[in-house]
Amino acid sequence: MKKINYIVINKKSILIGLILFLILACVPLIPSLATAISPKAQYTVVIDAGHGGIDGGSVGISTGVIESELNLDYALTLRDLMQEFGFDVIMTRTTSGGLYSPFATNKKKDDMQKRKELIENANTDFVISLHMNSFNGNARGAQVFYGESDEPSKTLADNIQKYFIKYLNQARKATSVGDYYVLNAVKCPSVLVECGYLSNADEEALLISEEYKKEVCYSILLGVLEYFD
Repeated sequence: MKKINYIVINKKSILIGLILFLILACVPLIPSLATAISPKAQYTVVIDAGHGGIDGGSVGISTGVIESELNLDYALTLRDLMQEFGFDVIMTRTTSGGLYSPFATNKKKDDMQKRKELIENANTDFVISLHMNSFNGNARGAQVFYGESDEPSKTLADNIQKYFIKYLNQARKATSVGDYYVLNAVKCPSVLVECGYLSNADEEALLISEEYKKEVCYSILLGVLEYFD
């Protein structure tokens, strides 16, 4: 796995902007200029930690780690990173619980509907939904999905996948169309990130490690920054 240089971003204009932001942020007399450089006033992202509550998702083949818990861990890490870079971040969940009503007869459907409503009511610019994959066999590799015929989402997905390929061993070589509710039900650019396979023992070991989590989340951030450059 290649190491990410956490202070160098390939896009020269992004690097210059971030340097200026850090300098200006230290000068209290000109906060308006710092705000202008930061994307915070421009872009709102909804980070969706997949599953939750009674819907635990996949289970790690070796450790038994629950996908919903790992999704939340990654989502919180990504939130902190994106806030540091000035994005306005809204989370679909920050606890282990689901979004469904306890009185709902179809809790999965109600949960997804609540996520849709949250995204629609937040004046969202883009959505990143985080998941862990599972498959019978030795499949592995992080991959980003987008909705069919959705070019803005495909561009965002391709940018993120590019950094997965650069920094994560065994990352999938291309993005793919995904038939997922969170991609089909909202109008803003939306991607679903399968961070890796819990059904693969070697990749499961990576996914539960702090270092790999940071590599994945930082790669997502780099892809987002390039998308808005």
